[in-house]
Amino acid sequence: MSYHDITVVITSFRSETKIIDCLDSINPEVKVLIIENSNNKDFKKNVEKKYSNTECFLSQVNLGYAKGNNFGLNKVKSKYALIINPDAILEKNAIDNFLLSAKKYQDFAIIGPYVQEDNFLENNNTTEQKLKEVSSVKGFAMFFNMEQFDKIGFFDDNFFIYLEEIDLCRRVKNLNKKIILDPSIKIKHSGGTSHDKIIDHEMELSRNWHWMWSSFYYNKKYNGYLIALIKALPKLTTSLFKMLFYLTIFNKIKRKIYFQRFSGLFNSILGKKSWYRPKVF
Repeated sequence: MSYHDITVVITSFRSETKIIDCLDSINPEVKVLIIENSNNKDFKKNVEKKYSNTECFLSQVNLGYAKGNNFGLNKVKSKYALIINPDAILEKNAIDNFLLSAKKYQDFAIIGPYVQEDNFLENNNTTEQKLKEVSSVKGFAMFFNMEQFDKIGFFDDNFFIYLEEIDLCRRVKNLNKKIILDPSIKIKHSGGTSHDKIIDHEMELSRNWHWMWSSFYYNKKYNGYLIALIKALPKLTTSLFKMLFYLTIFNKIKRKIYFQRFSGLFNSILGKKSWYRPKVF
């Protein structure tokens, strides 16, 4: 296999500084597609100039993680695609090991790497080195066997962010296709830091809204509306009371967070689309 067999897809949003380490860790012979969820022409110009293997698409609007990845995956011409977060860093030989595993398990749908989070010690490596079949892998790095997705499709566009990878893995397993975890592939992931720090607060508000929206939507999709509603009511009530509590003690930050949680869940219960977008300029 050659590096022409794989395309890396990165969906980003205001990740101008974070994404550099990610791109530096990718072999320059591998084609990279960046889907930037904005209209940042300077970012596109700079990143394409610095990395000759990279093509950046500006979505003009914030598509989110699921739809952004779908946009990129639909432009992939190679046999395999690796979607990674902008705050992920590939360790040496990660691409080679993905391709080796693909050769061993030719009928796989998805391969996931060993998760090396920032809060793990450097020597905290798994002792298990065998490839094994699993029910799901984490969404920050997913290696796709593209021909396996003709009937499945990719991510559910209704998700903006959160649980879209769990949903996809579930659909893959429902069709008896294989998801493989390969502990020999190491990718470092910071987690929740794919954007620049200057927009941290707004992104925190967005995360709270979308986590609640996605949680209800996912439960409704697989368990039906009534079961999803029963599970959601305690969270809805808690969010409302905490929002009112922090309003009375003038804690503006906490009040906003619990308002976001209440709003995201309430909108999902009403069947509204995942409409909230981070307010950054």
